[in-house]
Amino acid sequence: MAAASLGLLATAGTAFAQEEAPAISSGDTAWMLTSTALVLLMTIPGLALFYGGMVRKKNVVAMTAQNFALAAIMTVVWMVIGYSLAFGDGGAMNAYIGGLDNLFLSGLGVDAVSGTIPESVFMMFQMTFAIITPALITGAYADRMKFSSMIFFMVLWSIFVYAPVCHWVWGGGFLGQDGVLDFAGGTVVHINAGIAGLIACLVLGPRKGFGTENLAPHNVVLTMIGAAFLWVGWFGFNAGSQLAADGRAGMAMAVTQIAAAVAAVSWMAVEWIMHRKPTLLGLATGAVAGLVAITPAAGFVDPMGALWIGLGSGVICYFASTSLKRALGYDDALDVFGVHAVGGIVGAVLTGVFATAAITGADAPLGAIDGNWGQVGVQIKGIVATIIYSGIATFVLLMVTKIFLGLRVTPQEEVEGLDISQHGEVIH
Repeated sequence: MAAASLGLLATAGTAFAQEEAPAISSGDTAWMLTSTALVLLMTIPGLALFYGGMVRKKNVVAMTAQNFALAAIMTVVWMVIGYSLAFGDGGAMNAYIGGLDNLFLSGLGVDAVSGTIPESVFMMFQMTFAIITPALITGAYADRMKFSSMIFFMVLWSIFVYAPVCHWVWGGGFLGQDGVLDFAGGTVVHINAGIAGLIACLVLGPRKGFGTENLAPHNVVLTMIGAAFLWVGWFGFNAGSQLAADGRAGMAMAVTQIAAAVAAVSWMAVEWIMHRKPTLLGLATGAVAGLVAITPAAGFVDPMGALWIGLGSGVICYFASTSLKRALGYDDALDVFGVHAVGGIVGAVLTGVFATAAITGADAPLGAIDGNWGQVGVQIKGIVATIIYSGIATFVLLMVTKIFLGLRVTPQEEVEGLDISQHGEVIH
């Protein structure tokens, strides 16, 4: 009887272990495969067209080449070390950085599972975020950085800036432990990239002719098409960050659409009042500002919260990209700081205001709208930590790049255009 009892216990234990083993959901996996493709679409061709249309004709090849090259280069960096630093176990240093156990994706087999999806799909989804974040920075120093220096700097930046901040929030680091809410990358992606862009454009200095020559976009229709790709791809960015095909992902998609639309309308309205004409460039940029601001909030807010986030981001980002830039005199060529850093800050703070347990199903109050005003302070802590680290680290890495390769093309090459000087190609 004792032997039989032990046998039954062993059988029950085996069955329980089998029940508890992580199971892959085909529905969740299908949605995450789709979301991954959508986010990659945001960089190529989305961001390439969005930025490519905003530069002068002599620099459009250079701008699109930077985005396309970064899609390839960041893939290699993420595979070799980025994923391990962002999502690995850092041991005693885990509050600040992941470990090196997953270098070259060691241990990532067919049977590896993350939640209800294959870990390979999770890794790929996160890779697309690691691709677009440095690509966003390129707009700040458009028309004046050497291609070789851009590659060297971005490899360093992705390892020493993006991966640590990603770990802080999503990989088990101190900001995530402190309760910072960043559903899809308002802090990790947009504030991080926007601050880096501001530092980069300050270090490189203004473009030749800044303030005296016409530096207007060469093709705003390309920019609009790029913005359309970004808008559609952002559904993968935000709704995909739920990592499941469920009701919360559906709500994330809905609030993303609402915030983008409201921000586009509010930017257009302010521009119409200020300059008597609404521009296509303003509509496109306003929509992107709304998408940026809803990113940290997408899985935490309801439609009314999205409406207010869209309204705030459209108006505030408009003035940050026009009045503030003119007052301070910095040459952020494609408004990376005004749209991504400022939009990310607006979204992160308002996430603390409008996040509600009604969306997440949490038992405790989530944001100020639930009565938890302390969440706003937690959000500000995440913002400040990211600004300080990204700003200082970006400056150091730019100085390292300058020592080894230099940063800026020669004045003659800048006048000639980066298409010819850096790539030997032109658009006729």
